[in-house]
Amino acid sequence: MAAGRVRIAGAAVDNPRLDVPTGDLPLAVEVDEVAHLLYESARILQNKPVGCVTALRDDRYPTAYDLLRDAPLWGELRAAGRLDLDSSGLLIWTTDGAEIQRLTHPKRAVPRTYQAALAGPFNALPSKLVLEDGHEPQVIALETLAASDAHPSLKIPTESTALAAITVVGGAYHEVRRIFAALGSHVLGLCRVRFGELELPRDLSPGGYRLLPDARAGVADGDRA
Repeated sequence: MAAGRVRIAGAAVDNPRLDVPTGDLPLAVEVDEVAHLLYESARILQNKPVGCVTALRDDRYPTAYDLLRDAPLWGELRAAGRLDLDSSGLLIWTTDGAEIQRLTHPKRAVPRTYQAALAGPFNALPSKLVLEDGHEPQVIALETLAASDAHPSLKIPTESTALAAITVVGGAYHEVRRIFAALGSHVLGLCRVRFGELELPRDLSPGGYRLLPDARAGVADGDRA
C-alpha cells in the first residue's frame, strides 16, 4: 500500500485500516494490476462427483474440498453434512457455522431429496418403516422417477431397472440406501438433487460449483463448472 501498488476502483489505497462496508463486499481490488475479490463470507453449492469423499483431507480418496481450491475463502469453508464416496450431487459449503447448524441439526428437520438408480422395483412404503438397527427414517415422499426427469449427474448403470425419487428428513448413515434395501431393492446410483430450498442445477457439471448469494452482502458471483 505504501508503494501505491494497491488500487480500488482505479485509485491508489494507502490506508491499511480502510473500513469496507459489508454491503460493498465482495470488493474488487487490484494488486500490481492483478484483480482480486475480497470476501467476508462465502456460501457455495457444489455438484460433488462420485469417487470423492466429503472431507478436508483423506489418505485414500480424493476430496470434494480439493475441488474448491480456487473458491473464495477456501481455507475457511466447511461442509454442511456429507455425501458418501459413491454418491453424487448437491453439497453445501459455507464459512458460516450457524448456517451449518441450521441445515444439519435434526431439530431443524431440513428435507433432502435424492434420485436413485435401483437394481429392481421397490415395495410400497409401510405406515411405519423400521430399519435393521431400529432407526425409523422420516420419509416425506417416495415415488418412481421417469428417465426423462433424472438429473444428468445421477449415475445410472446398465443393470439398473428402476428409478426413484425420495425425500427424507435427517441424515443418518447411508439412510437412503438402507431404506431401499428395507423396501426390497438395492441402490446402484444415488444423487442428492435438493437440500432445503436449494436445488442442484441441471447445467452444473460434476465437480463444478456455484457461489450462492451471500446472506449479508446479497450478491452472487457465478459458477465454476
